[in-house]
Amino acid sequence: MNIVIFGPPGAGKGTQSSLIVEKFNLHQLSTGALLRKEIKENTNLGREISSIINDGNLVSDVIVGDLIEKYISNNIYKNRLIFDGYPRNLIQAKNLNRLLNKYDQKIDIVLKLSVTLETIKKRISERKNLEKRTDDTEIIAIKRFVTYEDNIKPVIDFYKQSNLLKVVDGETSISEISNEISGLIEGYKGWLWRIRQYKYAGNRNSLIYGSYCRDKHSTK
Repeated sequence: MNIVIFGPPGAGKGTQSSLIVEKFNLHQLSTGALLRKEIKENTNLGREISSIINDGNLVSDVIVGDLIEKYISNNIYKNRLIFDGYPRNLIQAKNLNRLLNKYDQKIDIVLKLSVTLETIKKRISERKNLEKRTDDTEIIAIKRFVTYEDNIKPVIDFYKQSNLLKVVDGETSISEISNEISGLIEGYKGWLWRIRQYKYAGNRNSLIYGSYCRDKHSTK
């Protein structure tokens, strides 16, 4: 199973991704973590990424796509990925579909944590007091929220049209959100099981009918 999870900064997306990974034995893919890993390991690509970031530029979709493909192409992670914060735009969404198709995979479910700006501001304030984070101010929170919602809308519409989108109430507690997500995933897995059983029964009946026809003709 491959999952995409969306949510504005402060929605608890990272926390829920970690809980999904632990419960369903998936591997979390965060583009930020992938970029930092390349930089830390001082690879050729990492040095290129570091130079781009230090110049104040955004890492291109091509580079991010190459990093993502490393994991999609690895059989260890096949159908065991949760994409945390990726794709961020329509180009990335279409590229992700292309990469998954290339390795005989697909996105099974897309989760969107629905949270209001007021809730985000409240959580940012609480986190700032607990962690003493200087980057968490109300002005920055508002800017990030508005930018995120504007940029992610085409991607959300893209997955909505594919009937993959599930909206999760992100206003409740961590455990309540986790339970709702788990219910959606378990529901999807149950649906897959029923489909497979139906196909198996259909194939089995076809084989029995084919055998009956062969036996019938062979006795003539």
